[in-house]
Amino acid sequence: MTTYDDPRFAPDRTDLDAFRQFGDEALALLSLWIEHSRAGEGRVLTQRPAAELSHALELDRWIRRGGMDGAAFGKFLERYLADSTRLHHPSFMGHQVAVPMFPTALADLVHGALNNSTAVYEMGAAASTVEVAVIDWMLAKIGWRPDAAPYGESNGAARPGDTAARAGGVLTHGGSLANLTALLAARAVAAPEAWKEGVPRDLAVLAPRSAHYSIARAVSILGLGSDALLPIDVDGCGRLDPRALDAAREKALGAGRRVMAVVANACNTAAGAFDPLEPVADFCREHGLWLHVDGAHGAAALLSPALRGRLAGIERAHSVVWDAHKQLGASSLCAAVLVRDGSALQGAFRQQASYLASGESQGAGPDLFGRVLECTKAGLGLKLFLNLAVHGEDGLRRHVESLHDAARAAHDVIHARPGFALLCAPESNIVCLRHEASDDARQAAIRRELVRRGDFYVTQADVGGRRWLRLVLMNPLTGADVIERLLDQVEAIAAGV
Repeated sequence: MTTYDDPRFAPDRTDLDAFRQFGDEALALLSLWIEHSRAGEGRVLTQRPAAELSHALELDRWIRRGGMDGAAFGKFLERYLADSTRLHHPSFMGHQVAVPMFPTALADLVHGALNNSTAVYEMGAAASTVEVAVIDWMLAKIGWRPDAAPYGESNGAARPGDTAARAGGVLTHGGSLANLTALLAARAVAAPEAWKEGVPRDLAVLAPRSAHYSIARAVSILGLGSDALLPIDVDGCGRLDPRALDAAREKALGAGRRVMAVVANACNTAAGAFDPLEPVADFCREHGLWLHVDGAHGAAALLSPALRGRLAGIERAHSVVWDAHKQLGASSLCAAVLVRDGSALQGAFRQQASYLASGESQGAGPDLFGRVLECTKAGLGLKLFLNLAVHGEDGLRRHVESLHDAARAAHDVIHARPGFALLCAPESNIVCLRHEASDDARQAAIRRELVRRGDFYVTQADVGGRRWLRLVLMNPLTGADVIERLLDQVEAIAAGV
């Protein structure tokens, strides 16, 4: 029987040598792969059948037998990379996932080696301190005052409309979890008894029809039931129509419900259009409602004086979600939950655990577990911090602006090409187009064939009752020449479907 006394499992110098050897192999292969991807070499994605890929990677053998050394790892990684999607490729225009900057990749390596958690300060003092600094930077970009004594015990969350509170936040593993956390904070204000007594049956959330699916998921997870999510009408580009707010609220009241929160998009996922936040904030202030802004993708525009106007009024929100793993170049995942009243997150989670809150580190630094769902929470702040430390805030600003510029350039190329239609002028880095001679079914068939060929990666979205091919310009290397070649291939495919 194998025991922990078995010398094969005892860390020694050989283990560190293997770490260096494997690391050298990984760095060399990844650097070459990124270089070739940036040059536009190879297919942007491949989709071999999983059974075939599993055989090529020898997964069963390695799982059952072990024994991989540095040389074998190098061969495995080469095969692994060959079937990985090339986000660094100029033809990647798929999902809202960052083309990761090199500092953020190093942050992943550092965390993988240290494995410090940030839920409790004593489990990772450096990681926790970095996270607070990054959060404070994001809060300041919104226009909020960071909490003077962040993450301390609170006497309860302030009511919506309180302007005296100091802001706070936390990083979590993805925008979906961030939206859930923000709405938990809203629920704690609307129904503070819910944590102990259960969720009242009369709560409701108002959200535009174009809201990210995670909003509907969060409403059900919170125990409100899917019927509690009441839609707000939108325009042809998916923007919330402020004139529809009263009707949505009246519908809630007519159903015997209290509105717990109003959600606005900055920007919506399908078309990249920004909701008008000022009139939504006016409505929420008039009726004493919590305003949550899902800025997972579009809040990055706060870095640019030229783009910030699209988020006018965001400082009046009660909570904001902002993903650094989208336009800020951080690797997945690094999502911020930001609240104007820092004590509101403390109200969202009220569980106590003596083995976490021992009191030994109180006063030394922030314990984050009271503000977040996760207990073993990765040192996410280092991902964004190193991007800022290397490239500077101005470098990230230029990066965000370059993505928006790429979308406008793509829009101009498509507009000039006969036979194509555009949904709306881009407000972010998302462009939706259609091949005019093709119906919705053929748009989907064109997209499937594009993915099968693997020369371009695009997605699709249904907006305004029609299906569109959807480009997300995440790579500054995606120039007009790439868009021209994409249109050529769409035309060629359309002629044969």
